[in-house]
Amino acid sequence: MCFDQDSAPPIPRGDREAHGRDLVLTARDGNRLSAFEATGATPSTAAVVVLPDVRGLFRFYKQLALLAAHAGHDAVAIDYFGRTAGLGERPHEWDFWPHVHDTTFAGIRDDVAAAVSHLRASDPDRAVFTMGFCFGGSASWHQAANGLALSGAIGFYGRPRRPEETAGAIDRVAGMACPILALMGGDDPSIPLQEVTGFEDALAGAGVPHEVVVYPGAPHSFFDRRYAEFAEDSIDAWARVLAFIAANSSRDGR
Repeated sequence: MCFDQDSAPPIPRGDREAHGRDLVLTARDGNRLSAFEATGATPSTAAVVVLPDVRGLFRFYKQLALLAAHAGHDAVAIDYFGRTAGLGERPHEWDFWPHVHDTTFAGIRDDVAAAVSHLRASDPDRAVFTMGFCFGGSASWHQAANGLALSGAIGFYGRPRRPEETAGAIDRVAGMACPILALMGGDDPSIPLQEVTGFEDALAGAGVPHEVVVYPGAPHSFFDRRYAEFAEDSIDAWARVLAFIAANSSRDGR
């Protein structure tokens, strides 16, 4: 499990005024999914689709979307389970694993596409990034090869190939059309360092612009205010996210 109920994003609030609201998006297959949108009082040239961990959309990711908006980037955090669990809030101790197992590559792609379309509704050329965590980290990297004209795909402690996948993100590097940022824990037993190195080598071999950062001693889900001993790593990771967005928001050829 990636985050507990009392988890909170371990980063400061930016200076941009922002507010959030719940909304429902509709994917192209007709699926209706819960989402949370955070927008600011000033224009946002780049925006972010936030992809949660295995429990789907809950408080942590709504807070994170707001912090992205306060930092200057409108954001939409999405839920994965509209097709099987419906809409709305869920209790903290809900049985999410059956719904995780019922997700599909195509379903997540279509749900992300709905969020990207929403963020580009008033500006078709807007730079949009995906940013995911754990299950969502892997899913974020996958979107780089899904024809969404992204400007970048960011993943915190995602697996380059999840056990249930026949083709993981590492297997799709040849089709990735945007830069990749990977932020990994150096003491994460679920993602051995050789997997991280293999992903980095595959990205380099395919000529995909990338940055892979490993924080020595950091566990899975280190990006959490409860892990005070990794606060500096979390601040560094967030700074890298913002720098990655800034560096790739004006890419040609989108």
